[in-house]
Amino acid sequence: MSTRLALRIQESLDRLTRSEQKLAAVILDRPGLIETHTATELAGIADVSKATAARFFRALGYTDFEEVKLQAREERNRTQPYSYSVEASGSTVLGRKIGEHLDLELVNITRTFEEMHPDALRQAAQLIADAPRLWFLGLGADAWLAHYGRGLFARLRPNVHAVGITSGGVAEDLAMMGPRDVMVVLAQGPQPRELKAILSYAKTTRANIILLTDHGNLAQAKRFSDLALRCHVSSYGSIPSYTTLVSVLRLMAISHIGLVGDTALQRASLIDDINEELDILG
Repeated sequence: MSTRLALRIQESLDRLTRSEQKLAAVILDRPGLIETHTATELAGIADVSKATAARFFRALGYTDFEEVKLQAREERNRTQPYSYSVEASGSTVLGRKIGEHLDLELVNITRTFEEMHPDALRQAAQLIADAPRLWFLGLGADAWLAHYGRGLFARLRPNVHAVGITSGGVAEDLAMMGPRDVMVVLAQGPQPRELKAILSYAKTTRANIILLTDHGNLAQAKRFSDLALRCHVSSYGSIPSYTTLVSVLRLMAISHIGLVGDTALQRASLIDDINEELDILG
């Protein structure tokens, strides 16, 4: 099924009739039916009328069901696994063209947000708003993500830190954690062994852990975190993709602003004013 169709359905659920919602549930639960069944057959599976099916797809912005099938087919063909190609010289090139890279990133982002439940985002925003201190952790190659997250949220609220920002400082930072603090952990790909020990200790302080991770680290995420946000990061090559993780961090920041309102905006404005004054004085 086209991921665009799934997103349209999720965005429109509250506006659909009860019969249309039954059809939506069938399509979301069994996405492969879009390419293998007619609109009439889908209506039969959902136990709704053919007219309901026609009205449903028009309500989502499609001319007819054939446009839906065409979109699904085109998206499937366009997003086949990212592949290596070999030039005449015999050298291996990751991806044949810019379009393949763009398609892959779009699929990663779309699938991530398609699977993300709105309640999870609201829970993350509430935990962060209630936290006395907010911490960001990224180990090894993920360290820059922790710095990015810390900079992003430091504009919106006080007491934001990056764990281990100084060499050998992880233990000192963990010693400062306390109840209701939040640690946002960013983990893409294989992780150093110390991550498990850090997460285990953070739980003993009764800090809340929000883990943004790929599917490979999901089992550990569910074991140690209070909230795990799954990110699709497929790259099909030696160069990891961080696009989705950065996008989810930004969405969390936007959700925080939506929850606390003027408090975050006033802090960001104050920081801009200070930066401007420092620039003038410099």
